[in-house]
Amino acid sequence: MEQIHLQLPLDRTTVLSLKAGDLLSLTGVLYTARDAAHKRLIAALDQSEPLPLELSGQTIYYAGPCPGRPGLPVGSAGPTTSGRMDAYAPRLIEQGLVGMIGKGARSPAVIAAMQQHGAIYLGATGGAGALLAQRIKKAEVIAYDDLGAEAIRRLEVEDFPVVVLIDTQGNNLYESGPAAWALPVASEPGAGVK
Repeated sequence: MEQIHLQLPLDRTTVLSLKAGDLLSLTGVLYTARDAAHKRLIAALDQSEPLPLELSGQTIYYAGPCPGRPGLPVGSAGPTTSGRMDAYAPRLIEQGLVGMIGKGARSPAVIAAMQQHGAIYLGATGGAGALLAQRIKKAEVIAYDDLGAEAIRRLEVEDFPVVVLIDTQGNNLYESGPAAWALPVASEPGAGVK
């Protein structure tokens, strides 16, 4: 399958056109935020306070990059488990968030919000944080500096590789992928075996 090269931030038409299983190469700006930052974003919304970033049309990468060696913007920058953000994600999707990058399955509430508001869930390869960091050209903390690695960062990425795990229609690679490889269930011993 050929990679689709996309510029960030993503526009709504592009987001709606993507399908589970599409391989993407992202270039442009995205933001990092993990559960501690998500909790603060929701608290700000609850208090009707302005958010430290405009969420409309943006993509959040569930990562807390390690500090970089001299001359490098970040160290290892692999995805964290997305389920830790499931309690917060629907509210941020309502605010206009269109893309989330992480690893692991999402809750039915997140998938419903994605379908309702037109958002996608993208997967980055877990365990490949050092390789993914090579695609990050610039990083700067924009909020919650006291959270250290979990502060919200603005990243400039180039050819950042991801796969569409769940699309705006709710098609889910975590379901369709294993189903495509499932063996037929035999009704008798030896049935279906050739």
